[in-house]
Amino acid sequence: MTRIRATAIGFIAVLLWSLLALFTVGSQPTPPLLLNTICFGIGGTVGLIWAISTGTLSQLRNVNPRVYLFGTLGLFGYHLLYFSALRLAPAAEAGLIAYLWPLLIVVFSGLLPGERLRAGHVIGAIVGFCGAALIISGGGAGLSADNLPGYGLALVAAVTWATYSVLSRRVGDAPTASVAVFCLGSALLSLPLHLLFEQTILPTTTLGWAAITGLGLGPVGLAFYVWDIGVKQGDIQLLGTSSYAAPLLSTLVLVVFGVAAPSMTLLWAALLVTGGALIAARASFKP
Repeated sequence: MTRIRATAIGFIAVLLWSLLALFTVGSQPTPPLLLNTICFGIGGTVGLIWAISTGTLSQLRNVNPRVYLFGTLGLFGYHLLYFSALRLAPAAEAGLIAYLWPLLIVVFSGLLPGERLRAGHVIGAIVGFCGAALIISGGGAGLSADNLPGYGLALVAAVTWATYSVLSRRVGDAPTASVAVFCLGSALLSLPLHLLFEQTILPTTTLGWAAITGLGLGPVGLAFYVWDIGVKQGDIQLLGTSSYAAPLLSTLVLVVFGVAAPSMTLLWAALLVTGGALIAARASFKP
């Protein structure tokens, strides 16, 4: 596979993640842990089928168990936080705060051995968090106490995914098929916790089930596999930069489908989050 083709495949993940907020809203009122169970079950099953059809299933025996534990906890933790945030706060605001993870990845990566945190990283972080503050404040309308738990979970989700992504460089390479184990492990971890702490509430409409199926096949399924191919065989810097398009695409999707109302505040917040990430990325590219 050529580097260009692998990069293009990896970019599919960014497009799929822009649908995460829309599908999560459509999956209501399914509780977060149950949603984790179903979606990761779908994503993991699809991955196993893919591994069997491509003859890569045998590679899973050679993967260090710690890699499976790390991947499972990373996927499980982030999506539990993300789904919970969108249950407790408006989708556009919570989704954009959660999408601070590209910016945080750039900042956190500067702390890795051999990397250096530059002034541009700090400036980018400040600009990005100004965007998050603008979202929360509603352009000066004041904080909504009812939504603060959701905002907080969205921010923790962003930190979780950024930490997972950066630390994954220290775990070692694993075949793309191992993502199927991450997904199935997340589903198995979510199920008993759902039975202990949540009420089983499933969608009552075709649209609700379509949203859950879409999550499992796309943003919580295929996206992880194509992203794995992209970052291992493609241009990882280009892919990292392209991730900053996700907040704008996600917000645009919500507005198009009528989940969020278009507003100048939302536009400026999205531009600040994205602009801050690009400033930080530019600092990373400097020799």
